Amino acid sequence: MTNISTGDQKPKRFVFVLLNDFTLLSFASAVDCLRLANRRLGRKHYSWVLAGENGDSVSCSTETEFKLDEELGETRRDDTIVLCGGINIQAATTKRLLNWLRREARKGPSIAGLCTASFTMAKAGLLDGKRATIHWENQDSFSEEFEDVELSKSVFTIDGNRMTTAGGTSSIDLFLQIIAKDLGDEIANWVADQQIYSSIRTDQDTQRLSVPTRIGVRHPKLSMVIQMMETNIEEPISPSLLAKEVGMSTRQLERLFRRYLNRSPKRYYMELRLQKARNLLMQTDMSVINVALACGFASPSHFSKCYRAHYETTPYRERGTQSARLSI
Repeated sequence: MTNISTGDQKPKRFVFVLLNDFTLLSFASAVDCLRLANRRLGRKHYSWVLAGENGDSVSCSTETEFKLDEELGETRRDDTIVLCGGINIQAATTKRLLNWLRREARKGPSIAGLCTASFTMAKAGLLDGKRATIHWENQDSFSEEFEDVELSKSVFTIDGNRMTTAGGTSSIDLFLQIIAKDLGDEIANWVADQQIYSSIRTDQDTQRLSVPTRIGVRHPKLSMVIQMMETNIEEPISPSLLAKEVGMSTRQLERLFRRYLNRSPKRYYMELRLQKARNLLMQTDMSVINVALACGFASPSHFSKCYRAHYETTPYRERGTQSARLSI
């Protein structure tokens, strides 16, 4: 049954908290869904305000400046707080913001984290014991830091009154779900049509393209091996065992990788491990030794040697010259 409010009811208010360097696409996608729903109904069913720490203005990741409506202040229990994150999320997650968020959360409102704002919610302890998601590039660092959060690879999650998205256009999927629950599928589908958004995703849809699509090769056995590699970074599987798992010889596997990816299975696997290591170095405070272990290297010296050969710098220099963390 569609739950559409009458004109006498107050609009449902969303408090968008814009963090420094927030991702414009995630924020704009969410607001536009609410705007279009209002247009379809012919009245202001939803309202929103833009809030932030300084109460004046804030810049997004494209360096465009947004004027804020208010500072971080009192919210109502029936408000929906939407945290909008982006690059430099650790720096944007200030002590003042966390204290405000914990205080407001005690009132029991729905709280959503768009893009990397899942990090902010987790840092405030709002996702402990709950399902959450974050952009695939930040999943490794997130899972290392927040062990009490059940991390999902889906485009968005809803767990009680906590909502998280993976960034980008996943805000559309979440807000279409919110609108459908509130106003019915017909209104949500109309909003999607207006946005030329023809493939509405659910919380069961994963973020990343399939392995064949990502690598541009549709070979089932190659895809299976790469998937095994991606899910076994900390304890790498030998090429001989990988080959055995898909029913071929090690030599056949070598030829397969050379033909389609122009590198050996060992080299491809090493690049996956080094990419994860770089993400952890750039996005977490983990020691270089722990990063090495998390990526399947038996010693820091071997890790450093492989890292230098691939990235032309050492893990220690990478850590020392990083300019941003948890960035997409």
